[in-house]
Amino acid sequence: MEPKTLGVSRALVSIIFRGQPGARQETRERVLRVADEIGYHPDNAARLLARGRSRTLGVMFTVHQTFHSDLIAGIYPEAERLGYDVLLSAATDSREEAKAIEALLGHRCEAVILLGADAEDAYLDELGRRTVAVSVGRRVPHSHVDFVHSAEGKGVRQAMDHLVELGHRRIVHIDGGRGPGSAERRRAYRAAMRRHGLESEARVIPGDHTELSGIETGKALLAERDRGQLLPTAVLAGNDRCAWGLLMSLTRAGVDVPRDMSVVGYDDSHLSHLMPIGLTTVRQDAGLMAEHAVRFAVERLEGEGMAPREAVLDPKLVIRGTTGPAPEPGVRVVRP
Repeated sequence: MEPKTLGVSRALVSIIFRGQPGARQETRERVLRVADEIGYHPDNAARLLARGRSRTLGVMFTVHQTFHSDLIAGIYPEAERLGYDVLLSAATDSREEAKAIEALLGHRCEAVILLGADAEDAYLDELGRRTVAVSVGRRVPHSHVDFVHSAEGKGVRQAMDHLVELGHRRIVHIDGGRGPGSAERRRAYRAAMRRHGLESEARVIPGDHTELSGIETGKALLAERDRGQLLPTAVLAGNDRCAWGLLMSLTRAGVDVPRDMSVVGYDDSHLSHLMPIGLTTVRQDAGLMAEHAVRFAVERLEGEGMAPREAVLDPKLVIRGTTGPAPEPGVRVVRP
C-alpha cells in the first residue's frame, strides 16, 4: 500500500498500524479502511528484522514420529502466548538433522527447539554456543544446550513392576537404538530384571523407534517359536511405534494379545488409544514438555548469562488392553 495514494506520509501510516497516537481519528479510519479493501497487512517480520529481532522459534522434528506431532501441537500455543512465531523444519531419511537445523537458522530463527535430536554430541554443543538451543527427549551432558525429558528410568520401572505383578517372567525389551531415551530405557530394563530376580531371563533385542523394527522383531520371535523355543510372555517396546509394529506381526500370526503375550509401549502418543486394542504404554506429557521447551528458549533469549538448564518430568504408566496375566506354561489363559 503506497502512502502517497492516501495523501499521508509513510511515517503516519506506520504510526497508525502500530496503534500509536499521532494521527487524527478520521485519517486513522480512512487508512485502515483502504488497507482492508485491498487486503493489505503490515509485514511484521520485516519490521522485527529491522530491529534485529525475528521473534521466531525454529523447531526441528522427524517425519513420521507421531510423538513429535504431539509436541508440536503443544509448542504453538505456548509460543503464541509469549509473543513468538514458530517455524518448522523436518529431518527425513534423505535430509539430515544438521541441514534441517541450519535451514532454521538461515531463516533468522532466534532459537531452535530440537525434538528427539540424533546429531553428534559435539555438533549439539557447538550449536548451543552460537545460538539458543533446547533439546527435547535427548540429554547431552556437559553441553551448552537446555534439556527437557522424562525420567526414563522411572517410567520403565512402572512398566516392569506392572508386568511382574501380572506374573510375567519372560519379559524381553526391544531396544530403541540411537533414539532419544533409548540408552536410559535399556539400562532401566536390565536394572528392573535384576531387582525382580529375573536377570537370567533378561533379553534385549536390537531395534529402533519405527514400526518396521516391531514387525521384524515379531517375525523373529515367531520363527523361534516355530523352532520349538518359548515365546516371551511380555515385551517392553522401545516406543509406541515399535509396539504397533510388533502388534501387527503377532495378530497376523494368530497370537492373541494380551492372552498369549502382553505388549507395552513408551510415549503415549495420540494414536495409542485409537487402536482396536488400546496400547498399554508409559505416558510422557507432551504438552508439559512443549511448554518447558518454549519457556527455556524464550527466557534465555530475554535474559543474559543464564546457565544451561534441565527439566525432568515424571512419566506415568497408562494401562489399557495390551497387558494381562501371564499365561501358565502350556495353557492358553482366557481373559475374564
